[in-house]
Amino acid sequence: MSLSIAYSVYTICKDAAGVTGNIFAFGLFISPIPTFRRIIRNGSTEMFSGLPYIYALLNCLISLWYGTPIISPDNLLVLTVNSAGAIFQSVYITLFVIYAEKAKKVTMLGLLLATFGIFAVIVIGSLQISDGQMRQMFVGILSCASLISMFASPLFIIRLVIRTKSVEYMPFYLSLSTFLMSTSFFLYGFLNVDPYIYIPNGIGTILGMIQLVLYFYYTSISREDSREPSLLSYA
Repeated sequence: MSLSIAYSVYTICKDAAGVTGNIFAFGLFISPIPTFRRIIRNGSTEMFSGLPYIYALLNCLISLWYGTPIISPDNLLVLTVNSAGAIFQSVYITLFVIYAEKAKKVTMLGLLLATFGIFAVIVIGSLQISDGQMRQMFVGILSCASLISMFASPLFIIRLVIRTKSVEYMPFYLSLSTFLMSTSFFLYGFLNVDPYIYIPNGIGTILGMIQLVLYFYYTSISREDSREPSLLSYA
């Protein structure tokens, strides 16, 4: 009886972590909306790049495939979050193509075709592997590598923040959403004993924490600097 209760608590905790990760991921998915409001308002993509949305789509597609029952059992919440992510990225890419100049349209469409081509190769290739564990390992390694590279991208922002001593280009809510989502899926993967989920999200948690620490540190410094003139004026 006690074992069944313990298993029920374990299942609830794991599912709660996964559902929470889905909720926080939604915050990440809607973060580009202000950018696309500006693009639609101005009728131009200006100097914005469409590459992040292409890369995010590929990452969502690979992780989506990993979450399907045919690849890994009991990872439905990975499937749901990445399905939503793929839909959001597809909408962003469509809008980008609509408002981009001709050269950018051609480039984006080419990259989009390449993305679907790579995903098709991964799907077809993985289906050729008859052993279930080997199939999961093949797709899991690709998903893990894709997630790690995605979480590593903020390193450029972190370096910029340290160099400029300014958090202007590191939105707080984006950093917070990344940290909370990564932490939730780290717990989900850990409780599910799935290294292809908890390893990349563990790295994402650490990087998200670093971003938040830097944000509060440099925000406090800028506040102190802004107070100095008023203090000196009384001297």
